[in-house]
Amino acid sequence: MKVGILTSGGDCPGLNAVIRGAVLVGDRQHDAEFVGFRWGWRGLVENDWMPIDRHTVRGLARQGGTILGSSRTNPFEGPHGGPDKIRAVLDQHGLDAVIAIGGEGTLTAALRLSDAGIPIIGVPKTIDNDLAATDYAFGFDTAVEIATEAIDRVRTTAESHRRCIIVEVMGRHVGWIALHSGMAGGAHAILIPEQPESIETICDWATRVIDRMRAPVIVVSEGFRLTGMEQAHSHKGLDAFNRPRLGGIAEMLAPMVEERTGIESRAVTLGHMQRGGVPSAYDRVLATRLGMHAIAAVAREDWGKMVALRGRDIVTVPISEATSALNTVPLSRYEEAAMLFG
Repeated sequence: MKVGILTSGGDCPGLNAVIRGAVLVGDRQHDAEFVGFRWGWRGLVENDWMPIDRHTVRGLARQGGTILGSSRTNPFEGPHGGPDKIRAVLDQHGLDAVIAIGGEGTLTAALRLSDAGIPIIGVPKTIDNDLAATDYAFGFDTAVEIATEAIDRVRTTAESHRRCIIVEVMGRHVGWIALHSGMAGGAHAILIPEQPESIETICDWATRVIDRMRAPVIVVSEGFRLTGMEQAHSHKGLDAFNRPRLGGIAEMLAPMVEERTGIESRAVTLGHMQRGGVPSAYDRVLATRLGMHAIAAVAREDWGKMVALRGRDIVTVPISEATSALNTVPLSRYEEAAMLFG
């Protein structure tokens, strides 16, 4: 058995642990050989590859980023894209399958390729935790830890000057990072894509904090929309999948809060800091288990499926379950957190 592996989309703590888990179990239990495609789908369509063996993955579980590199390439576009060209690359290497590690965009492309006859197993990766088919995705726990530490740090400077600081975290469609880091960091308001709020309500929360002689700290997901906004704030163009590159909502909100309340306000955007560094212990374990079960799914020829966490167990589910719906923050969870706002 010979298997190709790629990591596509945004990088994420734990990607290397998936690769390590798949390669070690593949080598020991299935006598498998591995080829790694560099830069995600781009490496597969352009045949940019590297050999991977058990020595290549030694010590990888604790290493952040991805040894294969990543990109937001659409495998159906360009002169080398499409199922026929990809099938020719697989045949050239004698590959029996591809393990595609990625988020919503990656898995959507993987499903299309699977429907076209390419043997693919998916591994869900998203720091946003927005894939409905798995209870948690690796990278989320690490991102929350990073965001929580940042909130703890900005709180001290906010209190020193009695400023309102708005911390922008990642979260295109869902607000799990904002919800968890905001609650952990004791934020005075949490703004998420699932629950638009008015600027008046946000200012009221900030004013109530100032009235108690405290400094407001507000956490906002990049995909948050004020009441009346039809789309999330974006001024950075489109990515390879024609999705708006989000970011800047905190920069938009801070002057609005200052103008309406008179509270000196600042914006802090964490950005790609949330993707960097070493994965947490939880993410290392989850990613390793997903990699181990991914190679088992290849051995069973469960094409068009992906591995997922359900409760404490790793299961195999259709990729379509991950791409047809989002794992959104339930209203009950937001209302629970909102009891602490202001």
